Amino acid sequence: MDDLIILSEQRPTRADAVRNRDHLLCVARRMFDAYGVDEVTMSAIAHEAKVGKGTLYRNFPDKLALCRELLDQEQRELQERTLQRLHGGGPPFDHLAWFMNEVLGFVWRNLGLLRGEGGVLPLAHPAHFWWRQTIRGLLQPMRPSLDIDYLADTLFVLLDPRVLAYQRTRGYGLDRIAAAMIDTARRLLDDAAER
Repeated sequence: MDDLIILSEQRPTRADAVRNRDHLLCVARRMFDAYGVDEVTMSAIAHEAKVGKGTLYRNFPDKLALCRELLDQEQRELQERTLQRLHGGGPPFDHLAWFMNEVLGFVWRNLGLLRGEGGVLPLAHPAHFWWRQTIRGLLQPMRPSLDIDYLADTLFVLLDPRVLAYQRTRGYGLDRIAAAMIDTARRLLDDAAER
């Protein structure tokens, strides 16, 4: 009988290890924002954070893992803000416009991180797919007779990091993109309602 007991006692994370990890994330974020993800090396992060490379690599095996952790933190905050907002009630289109602006801001701030080490996280990534499902859920009560899935995909693609990176190279500013994106959503919904 004793051989059926599974010990799942995990050692708690040491406070200094948590502090090191948080410090590394802060330093990496600051350096990525200042110099760009592609220009910052793992060695430079360790040096700036005043830790050994072993400490950095124990926490993050490569730069892509570091980028993903920074994105994950901000994505969780976005999800929490969204849930709070949606529980507050209000017009669905206002929630849709707010959410799309929040995701746009997330992508705009994090274009370098979303590219990671040379590749863009695909829209099919679970974090991005949550954006699509949230858009779909907000569209459903507004126009249940529409092809909600297609409309959700159409609006979702406007938030693709590759699209936004391209628009940035065209000189479009964040405010212009946000206004045009919400106008596009409104027009798609209005046109569908007229049919």
